[in-house]
Amino acid sequence: MSEAVVAEEYEREPVPKKAQKGWKSFLGMYAGEHAAGTEFVIGPLFLTTGVSAFDLLAGLFVGNLMAVLSWRFLTAEIGVKNRLTLYFQLEKICGKSLVKFYNIANGILFCFLAGSMLTVSATAVGIPFDMDMPKLTDVMPNGITWIIIVVILGAITTIIAAKGYETVSKAANWMSPIIIVGFVAAAIVAMGQLEIHSFSDFWNIWGEGKEPFPGQIKYTFWHVAIWSWFANAAMHVGMSDLSVFRYAKSAKSGWTTAAGMYVGHYIAWIAAALLYAVYLKTPEAINFLANGEAPSVAPGPLAYNAIGAFGVLVVLLAGWTTANPTIYRAGLAFQTLFPKMKSSGATIIAGVIATAAGIFPAFAMQLLDFVAVYGFILAPVGAIIVFDQFFSSKFDVSSNYAEKNKLNLNWAVLLAWALSVCGFYFYAKTNGVFLSFLTLPAWISCGVLFLVFSKIMQKKTS
Repeated sequence: MSEAVVAEEYEREPVPKKAQKGWKSFLGMYAGEHAAGTEFVIGPLFLTTGVSAFDLLAGLFVGNLMAVLSWRFLTAEIGVKNRLTLYFQLEKICGKSLVKFYNIANGILFCFLAGSMLTVSATAVGIPFDMDMPKLTDVMPNGITWIIIVVILGAITTIIAAKGYETVSKAANWMSPIIIVGFVAAAIVAMGQLEIHSFSDFWNIWGEGKEPFPGQIKYTFWHVAIWSWFANAAMHVGMSDLSVFRYAKSAKSGWTTAAGMYVGHYIAWIAAALLYAVYLKTPEAINFLANGEAPSVAPGPLAYNAIGAFGVLVVLLAGWTTANPTIYRAGLAFQTLFPKMKSSGATIIAGVIATAAGIFPAFAMQLLDFVAVYGFILAPVGAIIVFDQFFSSKFDVSSNYAEKNKLNLNWAVLLAWALSVCGFYFYAKTNGVFLSFLTLPAWISCGVLFLVFSKIMQKKTS
């Protein structure tokens, strides 16, 4: 990659006016990224939790609305105001040493998420090879064919992501219409196979809900609403998408996330759940349940059984359009660890880690749990940025304190993050509380503690 292209990523400077983009650029990206590979897994996983029809439909509506509002009024506002990546913004507040630790955690978790999407795409590519598909409880790869397919997909995805934001955005715009059409077509075919002729027929698929599958917990309205709000917690309240919205001409571009939430996290999740409902009526699935096992949720075969080869293409592209920007984000995180390294080199490192993770199907098969943990760990760091941006002056706390005082480590940030995450995670585990329920309390706690510790430490310093 040439120096000219690398400079256009603006890793350590505000995005200039000439590089800013209109809302259409974000519409395609969010529609493509969130009507994507995760949807083919998450939709079926909701059925495994025994959720009722009302709890699923109403919970998804409320949770996705809260996610859109978080993007619009927090992430996009700060992104447009400062036009900096998450990582450079954190460096100003936290110091270089602490932000490096965060970037390692952030980058690795992004790689694991991207790896799970390579797993999704691999279930589509493996169909012509009659490959054994991963089961809900699988952790290890089930053969050399699986490994080869994931490695090839990972290499292609990494090459595209390494070309930068412009290429990632264009690719999403090209692919998202195909994916959306595929989800709708699959849902229509699945409804025919399930003999759905009215809304009451559709309602009865979930009805009042059932007992969760082996190894799953029972989901209620609150589980669905809170989980869907914080499914992308790292991106919105966690401020990761500052790296995206720094390119926006206006904070109103934050509304484009609704395309991802309601086409992807609403229609697509329900469409994928319908595909799984069809599969649950097959002798194979019935046999699994009779033996006390959870049937496979491999997206490739589910889509292929509904719409044939087009379904295979849709799953392949869906996994790819999620993995692609996720590897790009991970590359930005790793690039901050080695400022002299080109963005393309850091993205290649991220792609290698994501590919290695994709070989192991556990990340995709346990996606509900992984996404909850992922958001819970990363979201509170976003509170540091939000509280520093909006409340520091009101509490007489110096904003961007590490930059102004040339600190490598801002202890106020480290203590606030560690106490909030560790404290609430320990509470969740010892009391059996659904982890997503504690993401918001941990986020608020981190922001408040940051201001309190900053007030104390800055007063001592002065």
